[in-house]
Amino acid sequence: MSALGKRLGAAAIVGTAAAAVAVVLWAVGAFNGVEQKSWDWREQLLAHPDAASGRIALILLDQQSLDWGKKENQLSWPWPRQVYAPLIAFAMRGGARSIGFDVLFTEPSVYGVSDDQAFGAAIADSGRFVGSIFLSKNPHEGDAATWPHGIPEPRLHLAGLDQLRASGGALPAALTFASASPPIPDVTAHARYLANVQALPDSDGVYRRIALFSIFDGRAIPSLALATYLAGTRGHHRLALEGPLLAHNPGSFQRLLDRLLGRNGELLVDGKRVPLEPDGSTYLRYGPAGGVADYSAAAVIQSELQIESGDKPNIDPSVFKDKYVLFGFSAPGLYDLRPSPVSGVFPGVKIHATALDNLLTGDFIRSASPLASVLLALLVALVAAVAASFVSGVVRNVIVYVVMIVVAPAASLLAYAGGLRLPLVLPEVAGLLSLVGTSILNYATEGRQKRYIKGAFKQYLSPAVIEELIAHPERLRLGGERRDLSIFFSDLQGFTGLSEALTPEQLTSLLNEYLSAMTDIIHEEGGTIDKYEGDAIIAFWNAPIAQEDHPVRAVRAALRCQSELSRLRPAFRERVGKDLFVRIGINTGAAVVGNMGSRSRFDYTMLGDAVNLASRLEGVNKQFRTFTMISQMTFERVNGAYAGRELSRIAVVGRKEPVTVYEPMTHDEFTQRAPLFATFTEGLHCFYEGEFLRAAERFSVTAEKDPAAAAYEAKCRELAAFPPKEWRGVWVMTEK
Repeated sequence: MSALGKRLGAAAIVGTAAAAVAVVLWAVGAFNGVEQKSWDWREQLLAHPDAASGRIALILLDQQSLDWGKKENQLSWPWPRQVYAPLIAFAMRGGARSIGFDVLFTEPSVYGVSDDQAFGAAIADSGRFVGSIFLSKNPHEGDAATWPHGIPEPRLHLAGLDQLRASGGALPAALTFASASPPIPDVTAHARYLANVQALPDSDGVYRRIALFSIFDGRAIPSLALATYLAGTRGHHRLALEGPLLAHNPGSFQRLLDRLLGRNGELLVDGKRVPLEPDGSTYLRYGPAGGVADYSAAAVIQSELQIESGDKPNIDPSVFKDKYVLFGFSAPGLYDLRPSPVSGVFPGVKIHATALDNLLTGDFIRSASPLASVLLALLVALVAAVAASFVSGVVRNVIVYVVMIVVAPAASLLAYAGGLRLPLVLPEVAGLLSLVGTSILNYATEGRQKRYIKGAFKQYLSPAVIEELIAHPERLRLGGERRDLSIFFSDLQGFTGLSEALTPEQLTSLLNEYLSAMTDIIHEEGGTIDKYEGDAIIAFWNAPIAQEDHPVRAVRAALRCQSELSRLRPAFRERVGKDLFVRIGINTGAAVVGNMGSRSRFDYTMLGDAVNLASRLEGVNKQFRTFTMISQMTFERVNGAYAGRELSRIAVVGRKEPVTVYEPMTHDEFTQRAPLFATFTEGLHCFYEGEFLRAAERFSVTAEKDPAAAAYEAKCRELAAFPPKEWRGVWVMTEK
């Protein structure tokens, strides 16, 4: 198996194992608390109050209303129920579709029978009032264990419910209640619907979900949101329970399959499909609740009284036109404040308002199926494992960790925007476990390889290139391979005499400083050091890491080395008593490169004719009195990145074919010396044509300023005195 295949296989194993661990923890509920908080975060971040339907209005008995009742009307709590009559009348006067009370009236009024009768009359006049019934799981807590005699039957009929009961099935326990306490007769006799106002919080006490219907004594009881909608919407309502909310056999394979695929059932309300959780509840999208208009109960009551007195009301009753109106408490002392995902203090009636708005807009949240959640966790874990397997270095690993950590939250936010509740913690944990597992595996299995690469190449390569090799070891072929290289040879001029004049300690110190400065530049340009031979440096580019611009890198390194030596020259002169100059030769061509030597000791080096030519060019500088020379192959592939003047066509020792050579330089330097180079080029053309005396005359013009021209003048006069038998315009080198 290839190295790539092995790496992918290891990543697949780690990713799958990480996902499996995360799924097991998720299945046993280990993430429930954190997942709930992550859902609250999504609700808060993406809540958009302006998304409210605008078809709901709230009347709140707030602290201002309590203060008004006590101060202006000497009303102590609880208020007489007839006080609510103007409130109901005002809503109906304004054209409200219906009005639902999130208040329980299960006991007769302390103010007497007449108080209840006045309240009942106001309800009867409205014709679209929704009252509240108290349901309990405890059979001993409510007033009745069966539907009370004399109370009108619930108006809610769910298609599918009778069939479920007839077949022996049962609804989730969360939907069924054991006892009930109905409101007083004056409410039951005149209310359009009786609604269950009890909402059950999650395990941490936060109200994230609500059931739109409940079951008591085989009868379907709507929630306040659903009942208010039904009471205010004219026409025949189509309500149905569809899908496998609960199979006839709870332990059947079909039920398990349904649960795995997320087929929990739906509640159909006039064509709107409300997705149900396994317990029959539905998740609320809380954003719109903040956009529902609310009015103080005191202001509403005062406005109705003002209209009855012929005065202009503080509130125009038209604000309730075609609105579904809900009444509830928001005063802290009335104990109807609940924690919600968007606020720690949230009036209970606003929970019902949120459910009603979601119903009107069809904007409920649907939960992703367990199978989809598991597949997401597996996908994130596998991607994390693969990503971590193919990167190295602290920075790259940090980038991978950051990206993978962000994936799950980003996916959950996108899903929320699309109305889908996607687990956040499950894929997050799966991804983190996968990253950590892969990092540990990489450390354990690749540490030896990394140490080998660092040990084998630290003398030749820059740290950046070594890190690249560690990240992509497949780019390294141990043994020889044929590659296109740019080859660099350098040598200090007059080093032999210099070494004889210095003590070993002085010579070592000088060489170390010089070689360090030159090596740093070569490494910065991505070059590989082949070896040092005394003061000589041999290097190359495009191996072991491929570099498309290797000729440019090599030439830039040579010019930088010359510049750096110029900077160091005064200090070196003080130490050795003479100026130091370096000759550099560069050639580009095919060579064999790789680890060569014995089994126990080897060097990463190169062989081939292109290498020999680069070595010769370094020495040829001496003939032309230049310090940097590159071959035509290098100059052409620099592709204009640097300028250069053509020096000659030369034939070096050991090579039959001549080669054109150039002296490279920056474009600025070339421009500054352009007149001198123009004269040199004229002489060079004469030299190529065999017109030696004429060439000597042209070279003599700039010989004092241009050492290369001076070398040519001497060569031309020599050739004029002793003309060659056959002339091809080539300067033949007679020594290495």
